[in-house]
Amino acid sequence: MLGVTPALTTAPSLLGQRLRPSLSAPLIAASLVILPVFVQAPWVRVSPLSCAVFTFVLMAAGLYWGGSRGQVLIGFSGSWLAGSLFWGWLRLQPLWHLPVEAFLLPLAIAGLSGPWRRAGQFYLGALIGTACTDAAIALCGLMPLWPQVLQATPSEAPLLLSQAAQKVLEPLHLSIVLAIAAILVGLSRWLWHRGEGGQVISASLLSTLAVDGVFLMLALLAPHLSGLV
Repeated sequence: MLGVTPALTTAPSLLGQRLRPSLSAPLIAASLVILPVFVQAPWVRVSPLSCAVFTFVLMAAGLYWGGSRGQVLIGFSGSWLAGSLFWGWLRLQPLWHLPVEAFLLPLAIAGLSGPWRRAGQFYLGALIGTACTDAAIALCGLMPLWPQVLQATPSEAPLLLSQAAQKVLEPLHLSIVLAIAAILVGLSRWLWHRGEGGQVISASLLSTLAVDGVFLMLALLAPHLSGLV
């Protein structure tokens, strides 16, 4: 009818509203936590230096992208650099894992009150997830097996990794892992209702939990596919 705006003219705006969540900062945060498993882990073995240098590419991309999503990528670049440094040169020293991963913590905390707060929030979320994973490994008595698995021959490493995973399934150790997982899920649910910043942290925590679960399953069923050996 004349004088009535056709319904099709509203489609672009509706489409934009549907697409925006698919590129939201929390979803990007969740995806970035998974990325090191498939990209960084194999890369850092072959060329740790180039893997570390790639940090600057991530930072440049984050600055170019801008907004909350770019800030998340900036935060991820800090986690990427820490991972490159540890897995490239200190991977046989498990006690150094958390300190190296946390070396940018002062900068992340300082940034929480500034214009780059999403970067700090992602970094904190990833670091909390890493700390919980390391705590579970330590409480299950698996720290001594860490360097053994990494130093083992290609034929021995999958067996050692499978044995470590089976140890996690012992009643006491499994209860510890489930308790930590429950705490992370509860914390993530609480954070999710605290705005976009809380959602970024929540997404990174839940992704870390999912990655750890997949890793445990692979260590039990197909250790050679775990990415660690």
